[in-house]
Formats: sequence, structure tokens, C-alpha cells
Amino acid sequence: MMSDVRPLIGLTAYRTHAAWGVWHTPAALLPHAYADHVTAAGGVPVLLPIGADDAAQAVISRLDGLILSGGPDIEPVRYGAAPDPFAERSQADRDTWETALLMAALQADLPVLGICRGLQLINVCLGGTLHQHLPDLAGGERHRPAPGVYGTVRIRLDTDALPGSLLGEGVDVPCHHHQAIDRLGSGMVASAWAQDGTIEAAWVPRRRFLVGVQWHPEVRDDPALFTALVKATG
Repeated sequence: MMSDVRPLIGLTAYRTHAAWGVWHTPAALLPHAYADHVTAAGGVPVLLPIGADDAAQAVISRLDGLILSGGPDIEPVRYGAAPDPFAERSQADRDTWETALLMAALQADLPVLGICRGLQLINVCLGGTLHQHLPDLAGGERHRPAPGVYGTVRIRLDTDALPGSLLGEGVDVPCHHHQAIDRLGSGMVASAWAQDGTIEAAWVPRRRFLVGVQWHPEVRDDPALFTALVKATG
């Protein structure tokens, strides 16, 4: 009998207060759409709550791929900047944990997909910087039109790079972010742009699969990025 060995894909999680049944308590939480897409792509989703950074290597050694999910602003000190007046509250322990996970994944050349904050974290960890508040720039308000609302942004992609080789040269994407890449980190190459010039995707060509997108593919019925991540684990 052939064994059904599916790749384990780690998903980083929020730490927040949540309510269910009679309970209202701190929880490790992630929109279920992330897990649904991983499952549909043939992977097994594994939720990764914030942990001790010295456990990151042990965690990565048991995974086949990693998704760095959306979330709060990254601490500006991590890329040598003072907080912008419009910067939002960060989670230092999440920044530390996910940085440790990413560095361990890079050491192992594990396939990594960064989504929204995940792209920003990859860029910062590789020495890049961020625009801290896109509405300060022309057209920046389109990327997050209102709380709890995704903006639809038309992007142009490089079809010779990831993720354009998967998605084509132009696509409308759901965005909800007020920060984005300013200076690219070492080895990162921009591969998608909004009409206002905002970098909407970047990758590291010399890596097996290290791709980040500024939008939220999990909220649309387009599995291409999740399928590519799972395929890269083989």
C-alpha cells in the first residue's frame, strides 16, 4: 500500500483575545482560509503560535514549508527607523519569533511564502526598510480603504519572475495594508507593482522558493501561490 505523505506547512498565527462559547481569553488565531488553501493544495496546515525563538530551528526541522501570515506592524527599530505617528501597535515577541523561524527556514532552504506582513518581515530580515504609512504617499489610501474592508488593487507583474509566472502580467488583488516595501533587502527582487508604484510582490531568485506578496491571496478563490509553495516542497 502506498503511503499518503503530505507536506507539513507551518502557518504563523496572531496572538489576540478571542471569544467562543462562554470563553473570552487570549488565543492563537488565524483566518481559516489560510488552512483551507493549504489543504486544497495538498499540504497539511500546522498552526504556529508565538513561541520561544530558541525553538525555531526544531520547529523548522519538522516542516516542509512555511507561510508567514498577515498581522500587525513590524517594530520600526528592526529596520533602523523611528516610529511614524501613524504606525500601529507592534508585537515584539511575534517579530522575534517569526524572525527566528524565517532565519531557520533560510538556513534549511525551506520554501517560504510571505503574505502581507510576511512579505514585509522577509524584506526587513534581509536588511530592507518599509514605508510606514502609505496614505502619506500619492494613492496610498487605496491599499486599505476602511477597517475590515479589502481594497481592490490592479497590479502589474513580471511574468519572468514569481509570482507573475503563475498569475500572468496583470491581475486585481485584495489588499489591506498601510505599510509596504521601501528599500529592498539583500537578494530581493521586486516582481509586482501597483499603479501608484507600491511594490506588491518580491522574491529571491537564488532560493528554492522565497516569495512574498503584499496582498491577501487567501481571501480569493485562487490557489496558485499555495499550490506553488506545496509543489516546491517536493
